[in-house]
Amino acid sequence: MFTIDDLADRLGGYLPSDEIQQVKRAFYYAEQAHDGQRRRSGEPYVTHPLAVANILANMHMDHQSLMAAMLHDVIEDTGVSKKALEAQFGKPVAELVDGVSKLTQITFEDKAVAQAENFQKMVLAMSRDIRVIIVKLADRLHNMRTLGALRPDKKRRIARETLEIYARIAGRLGINTIRIELEDLSFQAIHPMRSERIKRAVAKARGHRRSAMREIQSSLQKSLDDDGLNGTVIGRQKHLLSIYKKMRDQRKPFVEIMDVFGFRIITEDVASCYRILGVVHNLYKPVPGRFKDYIAIPKANGYQSLHTTLFGPRGMPIEVQIRTREMEAMANNGIAAHWLYKAGQTSHPIAEGSHARARAWVKGLLEMQRHAGDSLEFIEHVKNDLFPDDIYVFTPKGDIMELPQGATVIDFAYTVHTDIGNNCIACRIDRHLAPLSTRLESGQTLEIITAPGAKPNITWLNFVTTAKARSAIRHALKYQQQTEAVMLGRRLLNKALAPFDTSLEELDESALKRAFKELDVSSEDALLESLGMGNRMTHVVARRLVAAAHGENYEHPVGGEGSKAVMISGSEGMVINFARCCHPLPGDPVVGHLSTGKGLVVHRAECKNVVDKNFADKNDPDKLFALEWSDTIDEDFPVALRIEIESRRGLVAELAGLVTDADANIERIGIEERDAHLSTVNLTLSVKGRVHLARIIKRIRNLPNVGKITRLAN
Repeated sequence: MFTIDDLADRLGGYLPSDEIQQVKRAFYYAEQAHDGQRRRSGEPYVTHPLAVANILANMHMDHQSLMAAMLHDVIEDTGVSKKALEAQFGKPVAELVDGVSKLTQITFEDKAVAQAENFQKMVLAMSRDIRVIIVKLADRLHNMRTLGALRPDKKRRIARETLEIYARIAGRLGINTIRIELEDLSFQAIHPMRSERIKRAVAKARGHRRSAMREIQSSLQKSLDDDGLNGTVIGRQKHLLSIYKKMRDQRKPFVEIMDVFGFRIITEDVASCYRILGVVHNLYKPVPGRFKDYIAIPKANGYQSLHTTLFGPRGMPIEVQIRTREMEAMANNGIAAHWLYKAGQTSHPIAEGSHARARAWVKGLLEMQRHAGDSLEFIEHVKNDLFPDDIYVFTPKGDIMELPQGATVIDFAYTVHTDIGNNCIACRIDRHLAPLSTRLESGQTLEIITAPGAKPNITWLNFVTTAKARSAIRHALKYQQQTEAVMLGRRLLNKALAPFDTSLEELDESALKRAFKELDVSSEDALLESLGMGNRMTHVVARRLVAAAHGENYEHPVGGEGSKAVMISGSEGMVINFARCCHPLPGDPVVGHLSTGKGLVVHRAECKNVVDKNFADKNDPDKLFALEWSDTIDEDFPVALRIEIESRRGLVAELAGLVTDADANIERIGIEERDAHLSTVNLTLSVKGRVHLARIIKRIRNLPNVGKITRLAN
């Protein structure tokens, strides 16, 4: 059985004796705190924190992380408080223990909200100290190793959350030794029979392949030695989940997956990596398009290596990875390599870069958390963010930006900076103008064109892929809608206050505060927003404000400006919508219907949906408003026409040319044949107003054999 003395001997290889003594003191404290407690397997509970500390020792983590591993269940499972731990072991250790102890109730599926809330706690703990998640990963790894004592349904639940969250985070932080073991243990718990069959098949295949592996390995090693290059060739094994995923996703049998021979070549420096690449390409022919340089352009988690695929003896495919010893340590330990090099009292640019990237990733998570509407939306963003297949694009200055596969121009803009994304209006890809929805490819150079006052478009949500872009767009749209709702609410409330010969600006501040309290709103903006969104009745609010200012028995004079129409310009934004049922145009008599949660919906006065006697809000003075068009409208509005015309070749081109000449756009066009001679054309145009539409209709009437032209509504 592994003991604290065994751990102390292992720590002697990289920690000073005084720090080892502190780790031992934390163990004895935990042993006393957990006295009498046992694991499901029947072992004393303290064997678990000792095993977690041993996992961290293999990664050369610092003494505070090891102490936190020893104590990580003390706050949760015993009567010891955080304050007591701080007094005994110092604030950093107490904070680590407190952070890890909050991360124990992440659940999935039927407990999605609880999972999301606890995940947010994990992000906050990580933002204070990134070591929290490393300790937690070690804790989860030992729990996965000892799942055997649990009932099958609990095993599967823990394995799923491990696979969906912890294994992905380990991969994102580059800690591949932990990621691979977590994935295989989870696979074994979720699909025990499949796991066992693949394990037996792998063992059998390795026996058959042994001679071929030795032959290729020795030929690679001999080529390096002949060229005087210092490199060690080792065979690379595929792990179980990786084999299973390839069989499932690529629909390949086991034999084809295992037919690929994998090798890793470890050398001393970067220059040797590229020289070795030349040697192996000279020995075996490379497969075109299968070379990747992750040294020049590292992955997001800091991973660096050269990858190439070769045609081996008898056409056998060979996958070769070439890297330095430092890159090998980074590939296995990821962010933990930061402490590995720190323990040796030397800094290393690869490890430092990985730590900086991890901090930037956590900072990005915090930004998403602030923008997310709720915890469920946040965890959805994070899951999308955890496992991207990366592409690499360039800024005009030559800086490399990493994005997930399928990312668009908008994703790139938000990756550079949130403000650039919000103000983006156009872009150039390799110096050519391109749509904002363009899917990006590795190697492209992008230039984003911005404009002051530009705003995100809600349609962007249909094609963006990165969590940061989606979260930032939603946040911006929500803020934009709130601002516009406040402005509309102010106009509607002042209209309702006009019969009382007052306005919101003229009301006493103390009276407003009393009214806000009675109406249960926190501020003036909150009240105006609810009015603009149609969630409150303006005449009720107006009476309450006047009563608060002048007393309950105040009688307002008859008349006033209550019947004055609300002016609209068409550019109010998200809280004034134009009804699709009747397509109102500037110049049409219009009315506004205040729809709950949507704001003001503008209809033509004769629209059936408004004049219908069964329309619920027809006689509600607070739901229907008289509207007038502003004289300064410069927007395009959709309008639908039905044209009966004689069928002939080139009709669509003829109509398109006529509409374009009239400075309008065709949004949609459809032709139905009524008989052999007549067709019905359904045309949706963008026009400036009724006068503009009349000019277009006049031009269409001048075409030969045009029958009836109808403007559609309802």
